[in-house]
Amino acid sequence: MRAATNNLLRSHGYTVHTFASAEEFLQSAHLNDTSCVIADVQMPVMSGVELLTRMRTQGYRVPFIFITAFPDESVRTRVLKAGAICFLAKPFAGPTLINCLDAALERHRGGTDK
Repeated sequence: MRAATNNLLRSHGYTVHTFASAEEFLQSAHLNDTSCVIADVQMPVMSGVELLTRMRTQGYRVPFIFITAFPDESVRTRVLKAGAICFLAKPFAGPTLINCLDAALERHRGGTDK
């Protein structure tokens, strides 16, 4: 899924950095120059929801897009309240993700995100 998303976004001209885990992303040199995070809800060790919570606690306001194979309405409600732009259930159409990303980047450009 990570490779397919990477290929889709790169084919639309986006700069993409992929990570094997939330922890790898948090320790990366790209944390401060990230414009949007696309994360799976369920990841090993730290979930996507935990990643969002940690980043918000640390003052990062970048938009999030969540994808999941297990759509749960309570999780959807929680992440959207926390500021996620989209909550996509797998499988989803490529244009749907691109539309979410465009909306996320527009919101990010309009704000003073860290």
